[in-house]
Amino acid sequence: MGNMRKSRLSSYKQERLIEHFVAGMTARCAASLSGVNRKTAAYYLRLRETIASKLEQECHEGFGGKIEVDESYFGGGRKGKRGWGAAGKVPVLGLLKRSGKVYMKIIPDALSTTLFPIIERKVIPDSIVYSDSWRGYNVLDISDFKHFRINHSKLFADKTNHINGIENFWNQAKRHMRKFNGVPKDNFRLFLKECEWRFNNSDPSSQLLQLRQWVREYLT
Repeated sequence: MGNMRKSRLSSYKQERLIEHFVAGMTARCAASLSGVNRKTAAYYLRLRETIASKLEQECHEGFGGKIEVDESYFGGGRKGKRGWGAAGKVPVLGLLKRSGKVYMKIIPDALSTTLFPIIERKVIPDSIVYSDSWRGYNVLDISDFKHFRINHSKLFADKTNHINGIENFWNQAKRHMRKFNGVPKDNFRLFLKECEWRFNNSDPSSQLLQLRQWVREYLT
């Protein structure tokens, strides 16, 4: 992360921008409020790079217990086949530990040959894994996991047999990204990891403390 060192913004302006970032403001809005113009977007990009780097350092932590797994598609306007990703959209696999954290991974497609190695690497054996009825998850039936499928066509879901947590994350992430009127594909991974970080640290004051610490470590 050496390329992210040394910001020429004053510490006061950096602090204001960090606060605006935690509040979920766009770079344009933050620039207007803090009196920083062209540098704001670049600084925000560096904050997202820092968050993504820190999350990637921590991604070796395994998930155990009750895990929800699902995939979703971001961006693009047209629908396409689920297995290969809808046309123009970016497919993402999500894992959520009930009452715990989420983990996101951009994937080339939603086929079992893609999904299973990620799940196997991230989820501890003998965990309970909940998924929908997509055939890409069939392989979980003959794995080291206890696999339960959700039938979305049923009007009332079983109290434990659901993937409401990961679906809540998708809704939250897409709502956050809509504010930016289209996230550039080159930076999508950074925005996705930002959403993961926000979900896993939902208290704004703890987000602020964590981001200040990381900025001191990497950006000053």
